[in-house]
Amino acid sequence: MTERTDTTIQRKTVLFVTTADTDILTAERALSGMPDDYPHVRAFNPVALETPEAQEELMTALEDAGVVILRLLGGKQSMPQLFDQLVRDCRVRGIPLIALPGHQEWDEDLVTSCTVPVAEVETVFAYLMRGGVQNLENLFFFLSDTYLGTEYGHEAPTHIPWEGLYHPDVAQGTEVDDYIRDRFQAGKPRIALLFYRAHWMSGNLLTIDSLIHRLEAQGANVLPLFSYSLKHNPEEDGQGNRTFTEYLADPDGVPKVDCIITTMGMSMSELSTEGPTIAAGWTVDYLDRLDVPIIQGIISTGTEEDWQESSLGLGPIDTAMSVALPEFDGRIISVPISFKQETGQNGASSGAAKLSGRLQRYVPREDRVDYLARLSIKWANLRLKENSEKRIAIILSNYPTKDARIGNAVGLDTPASVVRVLNAMKSAGYHVTDIPESGDELVHRIIERCSNDRDSLTEEQLKMAVGHVTSRQYAEWFQGFPNKVAQEMTEAWGEPPGQVYRTNGSLAIAGIDLGNVFIGLQPPRGFGEHPIAIYHSPDLAPTHHYIAYYRWIRDVFKADAMIHVGKHGTLEWLPGKGIGLSEACYPELALSDVPLFYPFIINNPGEGAQAKRRTHATIVDHLIPAMTTADSYGDIARVEQLMDEHYQCQTLDPAKLPLLEAQIWELVKAAELNRDLGIDDLPEDFGEFILEIDGYLCELKDAQIKDGLHILGEAPEDEQLIGLLCALTRLDISGIPSLRKSIAEALGLDYGSIIDEPALSADGNIHPALISADPDTPVRSQGDLLERIESLCREAYRLLLAQDFDPDFVDPVVSQVLGQADPQTQYVLGYVADTIYPALQRTPDEIGNLLRGLDGRFVPPGPSGAPTRGMANILPTGRNFYSVDPKTIPSPSAWETGKALADALLEKYLTEEGAYPEMVGLVVWGTSAMRTHGDDVAQILALLGVRPVWQPESRRVQGLEVIPVSELGHPRIDVTVRISGFFRDAFPNLINLLDQAVELAASQDESPEENYVLKHLQEDMSQGGVDAVT
Repeated sequence: MTERTDTTIQRKTVLFVTTADTDILTAERALSGMPDDYPHVRAFNPVALETPEAQEELMTALEDAGVVILRLLGGKQSMPQLFDQLVRDCRVRGIPLIALPGHQEWDEDLVTSCTVPVAEVETVFAYLMRGGVQNLENLFFFLSDTYLGTEYGHEAPTHIPWEGLYHPDVAQGTEVDDYIRDRFQAGKPRIALLFYRAHWMSGNLLTIDSLIHRLEAQGANVLPLFSYSLKHNPEEDGQGNRTFTEYLADPDGVPKVDCIITTMGMSMSELSTEGPTIAAGWTVDYLDRLDVPIIQGIISTGTEEDWQESSLGLGPIDTAMSVALPEFDGRIISVPISFKQETGQNGASSGAAKLSGRLQRYVPREDRVDYLARLSIKWANLRLKENSEKRIAIILSNYPTKDARIGNAVGLDTPASVVRVLNAMKSAGYHVTDIPESGDELVHRIIERCSNDRDSLTEEQLKMAVGHVTSRQYAEWFQGFPNKVAQEMTEAWGEPPGQVYRTNGSLAIAGIDLGNVFIGLQPPRGFGEHPIAIYHSPDLAPTHHYIAYYRWIRDVFKADAMIHVGKHGTLEWLPGKGIGLSEACYPELALSDVPLFYPFIINNPGEGAQAKRRTHATIVDHLIPAMTTADSYGDIARVEQLMDEHYQCQTLDPAKLPLLEAQIWELVKAAELNRDLGIDDLPEDFGEFILEIDGYLCELKDAQIKDGLHILGEAPEDEQLIGLLCALTRLDISGIPSLRKSIAEALGLDYGSIIDEPALSADGNIHPALISADPDTPVRSQGDLLERIESLCREAYRLLLAQDFDPDFVDPVVSQVLGQADPQTQYVLGYVADTIYPALQRTPDEIGNLLRGLDGRFVPPGPSGAPTRGMANILPTGRNFYSVDPKTIPSPSAWETGKALADALLEKYLTEEGAYPEMVGLVVWGTSAMRTHGDDVAQILALLGVRPVWQPESRRVQGLEVIPVSELGHPRIDVTVRISGFFRDAFPNLINLLDQAVELAASQDESPEENYVLKHLQEDMSQGGVDAVT
């Protein structure tokens, strides 16, 4: 290539603005091999252009630019304050401008801003999409030759593998099968490590190299694989990639690895549009067939300093991308293993000398890398170890620490459940001896041996305990604790090892051993006059005995895995960061790297998420009790819903917390819960107050359920089944009508009036079917009618149960119960026979998938929520539930925010232009929708003059309603919506919702001056552009 020395050319620079730090790092590597006289490159990331000084620096750099490249993930909105000015200045100065998207999908909005021919835009796009050092070298030569007048020469864009093998000690281009043959050693755990192709191309590999070497040092075979994405690569049109079709399994589907670590964010799944939020698609099916656990290693986009100082841990974007979304795939959430660090404006290489810009790399946090490596190897060993050799700890909650409260959990008979699990384990080859005959016997054995109840515990029992931690042993452990932890524990509970549960200088371990299985009681969280406050305290350190108990399980009993039985214990609520724990967070201090399985009630996703995100728990959700008193209704139910939303907002959108806290407080007062808790005024520390409410509601529910608790893996039968089915179909289920409502309407009744005013007198004309339900009792009120309707529901289910819910018997059963045919009632019962009953028959999956996890296999993901609140279609249970439900977007609080955003936008425009805008363009991002629970979507709806309608019991959006123009206060604004690829994949329901909103707005009988959506539609129709909305 010819070098140019013309100084008039050399003063021109290449201005490269990109939202990807890896682009800048790749550019640095590319420039290091280029001629010394190559023009200087100025690189900027819009993320760093928030201050006036940074913006001025960019505009100053434009003065010397001979060509400008904008590569923007997020389009114009990624640099809202500068994009239009930059385009305008380039046009005025005649500077070639090429604006491109940061993803594979063509962005007409950006491309129309370009000042060069489309063919040249496509060439630059091809270089950047294929990426890598070679392509960026040729990109820079192309730019210089085309726009700066040089004659370096350049090659066409070159194919770079979309996925492949990388190991710092192995030659590039080595085939995966050759690598496995040459480097894998028999008997060692085999762990795949997945990471982004962009990191491989840019050399941003410090974290990957560290994790590879740490895994190998701990005795693992490592298969490091890079990939463009977890779904597909740009050239295969969504058909998958070689990572899954070739690298991780052989042609027969047999996995080549025992565990997968992925540092790639987002979700592989496609979410359903209608019905329950089901993660689906070829990737989900593949993961189920591959049957290997997947652990999420978090690559934080923040700095280590910010993480260290934050009580929340990870920021909202990291939480959305690397925690909430991966949960849809059934991934196990671990910790942040690296953070972004600026390595200087100019590095030592010649490439950096040719480039000015912030060089941001991912730098590993070595203790977090070590933790992830240990956790992954323990998961892999579950797959390798024979069941007969595995040692499993099963922990029962015990709050308060009384013998009468052993195994208390919301909605679950934990002692009976443990007995079922023990028998299943024995059948699966685990070494389990002397299994109790019943749950009662299990509890009595623990009490006789050694329990936590200090009122009845004797010195002899302390000596007979299943295990002991000597003062010397605990001192060794304590010496290794972080200084902050050691100081806090000593200040709270005195010098180690403390004074409680001590005998002969050692700490006693409550529980019993049954061969290779230890059945233990979760130790007390603390001691004092206010046990509820201690139980939920976010600040009080756990006792020495608490930490010693868990360390004994790991280091003395040597548990291969642990099972916490039932909602909920105290481990996941111990002090520490909210998400993305450090070594000084107490959940990790206690549990460390032991794989944790957590049978957890399906109707409490918020608290289940706490366990998933703070104790790397694999949830195995279980059914609600057949006795419907397990559920909450009215204000208390709404408090629980808002508490779940409060937990999500703490980590994803803290700005909404004041609004939610005000709503929670009003509901708490309406339900008079504040009286029960002895609180008169709005608490200053609302986060701690939330924990108090949670504890109280748990006790309230526990008191309501006197019998009929669910037993793990046991499908309800007979009258319990009938009662549960009645509860599951009491409300509409995603378009499936309520059974009670269907029967009422079939008999000519006003169901809404019956529900709203049960005390009203009943109409004298009573249908014979209602009389036959209870012929000896008169029908006086609408409440009496409701009881008769409920009786008919139960009778229908009894008749179907006698036929094993054969769908062929639905029609005759309806005719028998109602004395007439009714299509809607037949439809509902047909749905029960086809869908709900078969789902309930899969309840044994609760134990089956628990054993699957203990085998080191994949526990499939599933939705969560209250099945009796119009969500029966989330069944079956036995799955690793995810807590985010896109069907609840936009939330009521997001609607309030969205309305305010719309009002502010219109007010600003009206002030500046003297009129309302007829059309507004908005870009909606999937991560933003996830983080804010739909602020942007709500803003669009508010501009259109359409509001969401929520199902009160589930807070799911079930429809839309038009806001009258008189109430709206402005015309309906036509909104052009652009969505990201992730939004398209993650929120198909919201695409449908927005489509419905536009159609609804356009269908109103209003004047063009009141309805710009309708005005523009009519204009397009008059030009023959679109069909009319019908």
